[in-house]
Amino acid sequence: MIEWKISDGLTDYEEALAFMETRAEAIAAGKAPECIWLLEHPPLYTAGTSAKREDLTDPDRFPVFEARRGGQYTYHGPGQRVVYVMLNVGKRGHDVRRFVQQLEEWVIATLDEFNIRGEIREGRVGVWVTRPEKPPLPDGSPREDKIAAIGIRLRKWVSFHGISINVDPDLSHFSGIVPCGITGHGVTSLVDLGLPVSMSDLDTALQRRFDPVFGD
Repeated sequence: MIEWKISDGLTDYEEALAFMETRAEAIAAGKAPECIWLLEHPPLYTAGTSAKREDLTDPDRFPVFEARRGGQYTYHGPGQRVVYVMLNVGKRGHDVRRFVQQLEEWVIATLDEFNIRGEIREGRVGVWVTRPEKPPLPDGSPREDKIAAIGIRLRKWVSFHGISINVDPDLSHFSGIVPCGITGHGVTSLVDLGLPVSMSDLDTALQRRFDPVFGD
């Protein structure tokens, strides 16, 4: 059984990190069930293990945390659903690449519930939405906006950290970083795409689409 934990209000980042590390250890030891935690953070930036200092363009804007997850800089804040996944990857085949693909598939399937076509791109982490209504890039290719970020860490084959999906955050807050080190593209959200989706709506879709992807 997986415990689904949903927190109201804004959860302190260091508190969340401490919980995840403790829970991951307990899962690895067989002392606690797997857990998926849905929450929101106050405005902050996190630096993954591949973060480049020059990509933090406004270092004094919000608190910056060393996340110790994979990836580069990302933003968390109100209006963004953070999905922390504490799952036993060892019992799910010891295949980290496949696990990340499943996280991507889960996000894409969830977005499909709102008639949004989420896509992945080679060399670009996360889930993207094509924006044909926006001016194309200088090379003529269509502009694409990121709607979800993915970054995990494993300890004793148990994952933590996870996914963030933009529901209705202040998109200007992303301007203090180069999100995931990627330039030339923007950031979007469900509401920015014209969909008045609530956190509760998204949570329901996430829970409904989990089992078909992960097979639990």
